[in-house]
Amino acid sequence: MRAVVRVLRVGAVVGAAFAVMGAAPGLPDASAPEADLSYHGSVAMTAGRIDVRFTPRNHGPSAVPDATVRLRWSKPLADRQTLPEGCARSGERAVVCRTGALAADEVGERIELRVGLRDASSEVLLELDTVWGGGAVDGNRANDQQRVLVLDTGDTYYF
Repeated sequence: MRAVVRVLRVGAVVGAAFAVMGAAPGLPDASAPEADLSYHGSVAMTAGRIDVRFTPRNHGPSAVPDATVRLRWSKPLADRQTLPEGCARSGERAVVCRTGALAADEVGERIELRVGLRDASSEVLLELDTVWGGGAVDGNRANDQQRVLVLDTGDTYYF
């Protein structure tokens, strides 16, 4: 009997917490706006220098006040990098960039950056994904995650 009362008491506390928070953890907040972010662009590597150019897009239906995209490389980046405004290092192999406001069904400002690898490599894997979507729920995470294998040939790879 005590175990049943304890389970009911814990259930009541957890239920009250969910009511205060507005939703269960891990579940989308029904009141949050919905937006579908994606990134398309190109990347090329020559002598360990990587040039990335991409454009964020919001497929809607809601506008996004700002978002953050993460670029991760499979190899460590050189210690010193000159990054454009709105971008910052986020660890040994990653850079984050803000997209700025993205209206529904609109393309954002193009983001361009050049990074260098710490050591010479014949190839590197670049991964892009949304870290923060401005509070919007993105039900289609498939198109805001890109993976590109880049060879150190100077060739341009599109994503």
